[in-house]
Amino acid sequence: MNEEYNRMIEAQDISKDAPAEEPDRQYYFMKKCRESVKKKSEELGRPLTCSLTTFGCQMNARDSEKLAGILEEIGCVRTDTEDADLVIYNTCTVRENANNKVYGRLGGLQRQKKKNPHMRIALCGCMMQEPSVVEKIRESYRFVDLIFGTHNIYKFAELLDAAWESDSMIIDLWKEGSRIVEELPSDRKYSFKSGVNIMYGCNNFCSYCIVPYVRGRERSREPGDIIREIGCLAADGVVEIMLLGQNVNSYGKTLKTPLSFAALLEKIEQIEGIERIRFMTSHPKDLSDELIGVMRRSEKICRHLHLPLQSGSSRILEKMNRRYDKAHYLELVDRLREAMPELALTTDIIVGFPGETEEDFMETMDVVRKARFDSAFTFLYSKRTGTPAAAMEEQVPQEVAKERFDRLLREVQKIASEKSAALTGRTLPVLAEQINEQDQTLLTGRLDNNSVVHFPGTADMIGKIWDIELAECRGFYYLGRRKDGLS
Repeated sequence: MNEEYNRMIEAQDISKDAPAEEPDRQYYFMKKCRESVKKKSEELGRPLTCSLTTFGCQMNARDSEKLAGILEEIGCVRTDTEDADLVIYNTCTVRENANNKVYGRLGGLQRQKKKNPHMRIALCGCMMQEPSVVEKIRESYRFVDLIFGTHNIYKFAELLDAAWESDSMIIDLWKEGSRIVEELPSDRKYSFKSGVNIMYGCNNFCSYCIVPYVRGRERSREPGDIIREIGCLAADGVVEIMLLGQNVNSYGKTLKTPLSFAALLEKIEQIEGIERIRFMTSHPKDLSDELIGVMRRSEKICRHLHLPLQSGSSRILEKMNRRYDKAHYLELVDRLREAMPELALTTDIIVGFPGETEEDFMETMDVVRKARFDSAFTFLYSKRTGTPAAAMEEQVPQEVAKERFDRLLREVQKIASEKSAALTGRTLPVLAEQINEQDQTLLTGRLDNNSVVHFPGTADMIGKIWDIELAECRGFYYLGRRKDGLS
């Protein structure tokens, strides 16, 4: 439990009406929830348990850390199983199968709830911003207690208090969110690294993507608030940060006093204690020479850039509403590699977008061979109801898309393996992140370029950066040797 948050929560007088101002309003409801948890635990003769499952991207993972922080402050005990008194799903809706996964899991929860009348089930995240999803849950999953979305996640304590007091389903969804409330508890997965939201929402409206509809329009946080948060993280032992946004390259455009993402990075680099700076995701249409220059000069920004391609065909890119073409993307790659020859470049690629021909697919393969990505996340196109692409004609047959996907994957893996092998024998800094899951005598960490390294070590080395010789490349990870001779 964080002493500062505990002090602010305990200072609230819950005999009076809730404050109107944030974040004090949420501290008030956290204190109310504390009282409820204590009472329910006494009734049950055991601690009140909670389970939190996260689906989706790193922004969802960061949101879940905030939910977990609130759960810790109110006294719930986390459990790895869903046999809990409070079960929360933080959902993703980027692909149709993500929705189906949640529906499948809900079926099991209904059986659990019949055994435990104290149980409460909460659903939040991107999937809940889809009206059709909420209607389906209303009709077919009436045992769910609480539904909230992406814009009001900071209200978790307030909504949870209402759910405990009510016997009916509570739905609190906003179409848009303008308020950003960050001064709330957070339970980080790692003590030494953390994600930091610098902006929310997306203005790009790629024709295949549901995100702008469920995350809303772009909203940038004030730079001073970001700097203060990172300063506090550094004081708490964080050495690596990941700056998060749907399109970090467009950061600052909604501020009263605009500030570019490159300029924000320069400010963050001055924060003492932070040794590594990462960010994602970057949209090719907004990647500036200013940003490339800041990355090149920086001693803290990691030599890794995730730059989604999606397709190598200019014709398909236009249909996707990506607002760049093949030539522009390859020019960007050339400028990046010229400025930072050691840069690791990763990407996203969609196969089987409506209207994609064999010629279009070969354009993608051509970019893959020219850009020589260090790794790529490859996806079969998934039709998302509510997006322009879902209504497009010429949907590519599944068997055709799958055959192309397999060809692409082989090429991506071949190039990635060649690039990984080229680092064998070099000694490079590795941030030790955890005990290896298969071998307790090894640690698992990451290079500056985000590659995984397993090397000999002990738990007291976690959270620090070590010089490790990359003794052997095993395709997508390395076996390392410590420079002090322990191997």
